Amino acid sequence: MPEKGIQLLDHSSIISYEEITDVVKICVDRGINKIRLTGGEPLVRKGIVDLVSMISGIRGVNDFGLTTNGIFLKKYAVDLKKAGLHRVNVSLDTLNPEKYKTITRIGNIQDVLAGIEEARFVGLTPVKINCVIKKNSSEPDAIEVAEYCRKNGLQIRYIHQMELSQGHFAVVEGGEGGDCKICNRLRLTADGKIKPCLFNNREYSIREFGIEEALNNALMHKPKCGSVNTVGEFYNIGG
Repeated sequence: MPEKGIQLLDHSSIISYEEITDVVKICVDRGINKIRLTGGEPLVRKGIVDLVSMISGIRGVNDFGLTTNGIFLKKYAVDLKKAGLHRVNVSLDTLNPEKYKTITRIGNIQDVLAGIEEARFVGLTPVKINCVIKKNSSEPDAIEVAEYCRKNGLQIRYIHQMELSQGHFAVVEGGEGGDCKICNRLRLTADGKIKPCLFNNREYSIREFGIEEALNNALMHKPKCGSVNTVGEFYNIGG
């Protein structure tokens, strides 16, 4: 969350769960079988368990994950599992309570750790930990998070700190994100834009073009490599 705050979307701009589900259905018809809900923070949206249930009920969704800061994960883990979610990624950059609170503005790291444990208990596995690093995985906080993961049977992914407007991104250590030569991902934003690349200004509104045409445009204009994004921020298009 930016220290200066954020510009909120008008409620009418936010696409409905039915619109999201329609997008997923068409994507699955095109051969996409991996879906992930991300944010912002998906667990703060009212009725998120209902959305999970709607998506998990679509035949052809074979890999269904959710990325969360983990603060509300203990509250929702059981219901998310029952609704059909397969697994979770949890953002955790430090184990230091004060540093964590500074990074998140208000977060309590004990809530996150309790959420991770609950996710493991109910079977939202493998639980993957997303740890943002400034330079490399030998940083003190990253080492502590890695040791926590080793002791608790968690998978760690190191994500280099990114800057959209300057085109700063790198391949995720322990994952496939950020590797342009193999990237086949599309992103649907909360206001209904399909983006073929996070580090690019191109986006196609499902309300303006219709889902089929927006998807076709995104696929047709997916760049070979990311460059810069000067029209968005991580808080409004997802991390």
